[in-house]
Amino acid sequence: MKISLATTFFSKINVSVILLFTLLGNQSLCQNVDNYSIRRVVIDAGHGGKDPGAIGKFSVEKDIALKIALKVGTYIETYFPDVKVIYTRNKDIFIPVDERSRIANDANADLFISIHCNSNASRVPYGTETYVMGLSKSDANLDVAMRENAVITYEDDYSSKYEGYDPNSSESFIIFSMIQNAYLDQSLNFASLIQTDFTDRANRKDRGVKQERFLVLWKTSMPSVLVEVGFISNPKEEVYLNSAEGQEHLASSIYRAFKVYKKSIDEKNAIAAKNNFNHSIHNSVEQNPVQLSSQWDSNQSELNSIVFKVQVLVSSKKLELNPNQFKDLKNVEEIQSNGLFKYCVGSMKSYNDILAYCQEVKKLYPDAFVIALKGGSQIPIDTAIKELSKQ
Repeated sequence: MKISLATTFFSKINVSVILLFTLLGNQSLCQNVDNYSIRRVVIDAGHGGKDPGAIGKFSVEKDIALKIALKVGTYIETYFPDVKVIYTRNKDIFIPVDERSRIANDANADLFISIHCNSNASRVPYGTETYVMGLSKSDANLDVAMRENAVITYEDDYSSKYEGYDPNSSESFIIFSMIQNAYLDQSLNFASLIQTDFTDRANRKDRGVKQERFLVLWKTSMPSVLVEVGFISNPKEEVYLNSAEGQEHLASSIYRAFKVYKKSIDEKNAIAAKNNFNHSIHNSVEQNPVQLSSQWDSNQSELNSIVFKVQVLVSSKKLELNPNQFKDLKNVEEIQSNGLFKYCVGSMKSYNDILAYCQEVKKLYPDAFVIALKGGSQIPIDTAIKELSKQ
């Protein structure tokens, strides 16, 4: 039975890859990562109008999300006047889920931030968590996604509109996350910055960065996050979420994360521009090119090699590379990117093999996911698969 399920899973993944390549070929879904910069930001206040979202004792999600979203946008507009802020809604109106992503795509946005409030049948859970598009095996994560996705039932003909997605089924769209793979690295970086600031500056409980299947993130062709700013179902946190001070703290944290994220992108672009300039100078005077670090300078094939790994953790602080730190996982590697430390295991040339390995790792780290590296630098999964298919 396990073999049959695995075979079915991988056949779906292979179909997903084909569909993804078709989408990437027919629609300009992928940005040029090398030229990526932050010029336009879409801020999405969850729910609205006839859709109240989660309901607390004395308030509703749609109102809290809108107030925080407008505050975040005001901060960005004030301190980054060169960045255009676009709101999916700036008042209490209903916006279909697919319309939200269409607004972002039509604007050629460089970042999508969706703001929500969490809820639970229990009044105990509290704290913040930030999601990116992906698959996880966590029932708790899936419950959040299914609740947020249920908003489409307010729309006419949602079944055909969302390609047969059933908001009550946990197996409706296994391929949805593939489209967002090209932006997963940037989305995770930004999500991690948000959670770090929530914890360090706003003094909120950190529930982590997670991956799950949110329809509002499905078709956005840019780095995208969905922020759950707190539990409206928790009496104490509901009071905080409705207070002017609480909304100010949360909006400030999201803004500060944006500020750090934009700075890291700008610095990366500046370094790339400088390197390109130096490279052209070297070529013009016929000098030898600068040598890469010894880790990757053995031969040209090694420089261009592509491998897949499983990322288990990302941290703003450097961690000790020992099994005790990583739930007894061995041979954990560290990758530094944009001021963050990413920790990975495994190193395989086959995408199917790394997917199978990732399923095992998920037993320890439910939010683990596959990344691709070329010559030691991370590249989009779809790019890696395309290049390997040509070899």
